[in-house]
Amino acid sequence: MRIVRFVGGLLIGLIALALAAALFVFWLDFATDMAAAAGLGPVGYVFLWLAFGANLLLWTAVGLLRLGDDSVRAVLRRGAAADERRAVRSRERVLVGAGGPSGDAGTEGDHAPEAGDGPRDATIAVVIPAHNEEPVIHGAIGSALGLFPRWDIYVVSDSSKDSTAEIAAKTGVNVLELLTNRGKAGAIEAVIEEFALTENYDGVLILDADTELDKGYVDGVRRQLRDPKVAAVAGFVVSEWKPRERTFVGRMISAYRDRLYFMLQYFMRFGQTWRGTNASFIVPGFASVYRSEALREIEVNPEGLVIEDFNMTFEVQHKRLGRISMRPDTKAYSQDPFTFSDYRKQVGRWTLGFWQTVRRHGIWPSTFWVFLGLYILEVVVVSVILLLTTVVAVFVLIGTVAGEAFVSVPLVGTSFTAVTAFLPLTALAMGLLIPDYMLTCVMAAIRRRPSYLVYGLLFFPIRVVDAFITLRMIPRAWTARSDGRWASPDRVSKK
Repeated sequence: MRIVRFVGGLLIGLIALALAAALFVFWLDFATDMAAAAGLGPVGYVFLWLAFGANLLLWTAVGLLRLGDDSVRAVLRRGAAADERRAVRSRERVLVGAGGPSGDAGTEGDHAPEAGDGPRDATIAVVIPAHNEEPVIHGAIGSALGLFPRWDIYVVSDSSKDSTAEIAAKTGVNVLELLTNRGKAGAIEAVIEEFALTENYDGVLILDADTELDKGYVDGVRRQLRDPKVAAVAGFVVSEWKPRERTFVGRMISAYRDRLYFMLQYFMRFGQTWRGTNASFIVPGFASVYRSEALREIEVNPEGLVIEDFNMTFEVQHKRLGRISMRPDTKAYSQDPFTFSDYRKQVGRWTLGFWQTVRRHGIWPSTFWVFLGLYILEVVVVSVILLLTTVVAVFVLIGTVAGEAFVSVPLVGTSFTAVTAFLPLTALAMGLLIPDYMLTCVMAAIRRRPSYLVYGLLFFPIRVVDAFITLRMIPRAWTARSDGRWASPDRVSKK
């Protein structure tokens, strides 16, 4: 049965990759013909590649440089470790030959370093802030208990009205129950102060109640914290894929998020967190670790912010507290919204939190802000173009379907003729849909999930909603005041 699943998955991956390659060749041929017909020349080819995102291409190139740098460093470390082991064995042979393992001449060997010696592993406290998380809190605690002693786990129930605190208490972990709703940032601040976590531990892991840690998470974090310049380790988010527990809409949201997370982390944040750049503007609040030395300098809960993770990351960058590190060996599995209404609300909170953080910290001279500025510029420009182009595409589609009845309307018919002369419906479809669907095909091949090819047909409308929310939240960040209180989506038990 395993062989059948393996072969089936391999065939699905090959078919999806073949489809992606065919679409790319078709899109490139069509787009280059359009660019040549318009007389754009070399500039046209630049715009073609920008269909995939300037920041994505930039950070993918940087990520490849990091991959080469990491590979070279790994080879050098292995070589140094092998030389050290040979030196230790050589000293042991000399000492044994001189006076034997129990003789006086062997005393010096008692202090010789062993091959497995290294820096002390960081001690880590696990903080799980929760508000009415009864369906999922047991799963988060259970995953933490598989990696940490129960006395290193701290659940803070932020004025929950359900059994969140009781369920946590039964597991034997530390529980702090707040009577006043302070929001996630306020709850984190309270539990750190109550148990003096930054004084008693080397690092603090902030774990969302709907998140479960991969078995290799702790080892990955500790490896990264061995670099004293690392102030925070960003968790590597993976969308939880449990299709039987979801409706069609829920599966579509989870598939879309899986593609988005994969692209952002491998093609952007991997490059942004290279030691030579350190340009990451988000340490995701779902499962990330802050070094205590840096956390003591961070204002976790300033007034007026709807979420905390963007602000905490900007604090690290603005105060120059150290480097942000991210590698795929710190995976954690997060539960995505089950309904489109919850999805829209969550994206609204995240986007508002980003713009509020930009407003709070302002601009300061740094390479971080150069890269952040480029990102903001592209996000705003692409969102505007995407919405305008979508409106034009809908207009052209209606005119094409309605035919003469639509064209005969005064002004409308003239506008339709002018628009279609420059942007026919096929060009709009090729420009808007094909590049997006190519990425979905690649993701279907990577995950070996043929259903992504179906859900991917509906990803574009979600992107349009994301673009609308991005622009809508910009003025709200300067006009609306937020208290950071919880707005948790519907949860499904992970038992």
